[in-house]
Amino acid sequence: MGTQHTYRVIVRGTFDGLSEESRTRLLAEVDAHGLTAMQFTEEGSLAYDRTLKHFSYRLVVVSDAEDGEEMAGALAEDRVETALRELGHGYKALRSTVTDLDTMKINYKR
Repeated sequence: MGTQHTYRVIVRGTFDGLSEESRTRLLAEVDAHGLTAMQFTEEGSLAYDRTLKHFSYRLVVVSDAEDGEEMAGALAEDRVETALRELGHGYKALRSTVTDLDTMKINYKR
């Protein structure tokens, strides 16, 4: 096991084939899943709007640095697939954007 890095991952996708039960539940919770509720957490933070078309999940993934950003993205997408499947929500076209917090350069103001 090598050095661990912390990654922030945004997984985006499209809802697909939502049942009436899923649509009803998502719409009932839409206010809790808006832009102001988005946070990077290990379990993931789901965000979507009333159109129920696109969504995003924000996650924190800790993974071996040797495996790189690609593995962090794959791990995050796997977590999102599991969460959506457990909630009974259909989806398609997942894609992720990964930021390695341990290699990120911070420009401090002087």
